[in-house]
Amino acid sequence: MSTHAFDQLRSQIMILPESERAELAHDLIKSLDAPNDHSVSNEWELELKNRIAQIDTGTAKFVDRDTFRERMISKIKGL
Repeated sequence: MSTHAFDQLRSQIMILPESERAELAHDLIKSLDAPNDHSVSNEWELELKNRIAQIDTGTAKFVDRDTFRERMISKIKGL
């Protein structure tokens, strides 16, 4: 796309309502992400369901923010 065409497109986009620009920005960013790996998506969906079930049944083990932060810093330093 030529610079002139790109500038025209940008100008047209900038006059759209904020909500439409946000939707377009989301779609553009999403298009730059790696291809969707459905097996990973399915695994994450299962993990989320399991964690929600643990919360609902009262079996989830929570940690406070400071503890979580300390654990993450420790893991990062261990890399």
